[in-house]
Amino acid sequence: MGLRELKKEQTRQLIADTAFRLFADRGFEKVSVAQIAREAQVAEATVFNYFPSKEDLFYSRLEAFGARLTEEVSARAPGEPVIAAFRRALMAETGLLAQVEAGNSEALARLRTVSRVVDASPALRAREQQAITRNAEALAALLAAETSAGGDDLRPQVAANALLGLHRALIDYVRRRVLADQELTGLAADVRKLTSAAFVLLEDGLRDYAAAGPGYSLAP
Repeated sequence: MGLRELKKEQTRQLIADTAFRLFADRGFEKVSVAQIAREAQVAEATVFNYFPSKEDLFYSRLEAFGARLTEEVSARAPGEPVIAAFRRALMAETGLLAQVEAGNSEALARLRTVSRVVDASPALRAREQQAITRNAEALAALLAAETSAGGDDLRPQVAANALLGLHRALIDYVRRRVLADQELTGLAADVRKLTSAAFVLLEDGLRDYAAAGPGYSLAP
């Protein structure tokens, strides 16, 4: 990474960290982009150069993770079904839950803060759903292209929404546990167990769907 790119990434991280701190202290709705810019000591236009909306300041990581899921599916080996690649990518996530499981108290505090801020903000909950919908659309487009699906073939959309629906369910489960102020030392293990069970539920219907490789056909 060159010096210019490093500087841009540092500015982006400064803005995101400043926004998160203000959201945690005051709540999402009570913080303006102008306040974030002032605290970060950058121009308001600079904030918008990096983050098109205030919601982007909060959800850029979720959207980046969704993009990585689609990239993992796209890069899967020939013959590997989409569900296997998606499961591997989802189970390999090393975000806040992994840090909490490792005993990182700062990660635990951040997880509690994120859950609280989202729960208190209708705008953030709506944006979260939009982000997951966009991720599902991107995955569906990839699958449609790989399988040469016609406009009347709904299977790419069904498969993508089933997989992203699982991701959505896991997000909701974690948030409920955190907001209930339950003991969270076993949360990551519980999520792994529930994720495995959820994939078992999907496997019968999606086991051989979109197996990458030449000669794949949608013919029944």
